Amino acid sequence: MSRPPLPPFTAESATQKARLAEDAWNSRDPARVAQAYTEDSIWRNRVEFIRGRAEIEAFLTRKWRRELDYRLIKEVWAWHDNRIAVRFAYEWHDDSGTWFRSYGNENWEFDRDGLMRLRLASINDLPIAEGARLFHWPQGRRPDDHAGLSALGL
Repeated sequence: MSRPPLPPFTAESATQKARLAEDAWNSRDPARVAQAYTEDSIWRNRVEFIRGRAEIEAFLTRKWRRELDYRLIKEVWAWHDNRIAVRFAYEWHDDSGTWFRSYGNENWEFDRDGLMRLRLASINDLPIAEGARLFHWPQGRRPDDHAGLSALGL
């Protein structure tokens, strides 16, 4: 299975790859998201260590049961050959209605077919007032005209 764009990445293809990842995660469909990773993909997500598509799908299922009304924006920080570094922010609320903005960085490494084989994520959560939310679009893909992280001052 091939997942273009393929490495080695350019500024344009790294940006496209990050947007495709953002779109998939904003679908909140664990099975769809898991298909972008190698069968033996390795993740470090906060303090969890995850290996393979089945564990990725289970992790994402748990994540989106807890992180309600999830909206994510990713932005490329750097790229080289088969690696991309992104920074991101996402907004969500828990079942008590408390809103959060989660900030983080991810380092990605891809195989030659464009599947991610390594994902290292560092994430921090900041409680925010509902009125401080910045990510306002219907569930799903962020509209092309919605501001990104830099334009939002994040």
